[in-house]
Amino acid sequence: MKSKWGIALLWSIASSLLTFFFIYQISRLVFYSGYSNRINLPELLIWINDEVGYPDAYFIAAALLFLLFFIFFYKREQHRRHQTHLQQINQHVQKIMDSDFNHKIPETADSDELAQLTDNINRLVQKLRTALEEERKAEQAKNELITNVSHDLRTPLTSITGYLGLVDQDKYRDEVELRHYIGMAYEESLRLNQLVHDLFEYTRLRNNEMKLHRVQIDTVEMFRQITEQFQLRLQDSKMEIRMEFEQPRLYVRADGNKLRRVFDNLMTNAIKYGHDGTYLDIHGRLDGDEVVLQIINYGEEIPEADLPRIFDRFFRVEKSRATHYGGSGIGLAIAKQIMDLHGGSIEAYSDPEQTVFTVRLKALESGTGK
Repeated sequence: MKSKWGIALLWSIASSLLTFFFIYQISRLVFYSGYSNRINLPELLIWINDEVGYPDAYFIAAALLFLLFFIFFYKREQHRRHQTHLQQINQHVQKIMDSDFNHKIPETADSDELAQLTDNINRLVQKLRTALEEERKAEQAKNELITNVSHDLRTPLTSITGYLGLVDQDKYRDEVELRHYIGMAYEESLRLNQLVHDLFEYTRLRNNEMKLHRVQIDTVEMFRQITEQFQLRLQDSKMEIRMEFEQPRLYVRADGNKLRRVFDNLMTNAIKYGHDGTYLDIHGRLDGDEVVLQIINYGEEIPEADLPRIFDRFFRVEKSRATHYGGSGIGLAIAKQIMDLHGGSIEAYSDPEQTVFTVRLKALESGTGK
């Protein structure tokens, strides 16, 4: 900015002095020539002398010349710098067009318009870079999805094919072994059916195709009903369930079937991966205007690096990918989507002593008597 003013100032001073000198010389030639009487120059000079005075007239004339030249050279320098910056911006844009999306245009423009243009181009490139990165991640996620789905579908299909192949080839000793093979194939077919159902449900949730039918629900009573259905599995895992609620009723407004799916999934995971512990605890309380529900198991710790990803689709802690653990790997992802639809939240915490899944839902004031 300073150089632009400085250049215009220097050119203005030089041009003013030269022009004033030429005007002074031409005026003297005209005054002492015969043309001065024809244009009434003496009368004009006498008027200037009487009304303005010669020293002041010189200063005023010089100031006017300087002002005119300064405006001219300032605009000229501004236009030149404007064109130079446009050329520089064009060169930088050419680099960006060559797929160098990490390139950034330096913000050296003097005018507000060019500075805004530079900022807009840089922001556009940043958004384009972000979009390309998201597209790359989406492509990677799609490839991982295909790989995981293929893996999870192939495992039960391979088992079904193997057991039915033994039956088809009469490779069994007696009817007991035959029924065993058929039973195993049936169990794998149920697992395959559950996986397909989970995939379908997850897709509907992701595409917002599933509508909620909200009603008043007492989560305390819902957990009592759920735990009754899990008694046999708890006995098989040699686990004891303990429930502790700070209020006798904790009401929320939610879709009962969808919310039950969340709790069923969390209970299943707690039994499946917490069977090393003796207890499975369920806690409930009010926290401000939210109902907070926690399912706690005392099994093996979830690694800290895995905690942020356990609600991602098909993500499973590596130790739990063994076949005997089962599961589609999207149960927690479905639970997360259901909670998002309800405007609630679900999070996990794990340390060597316990693993806690916490669900938060807005409390229904009418149900709690508030």
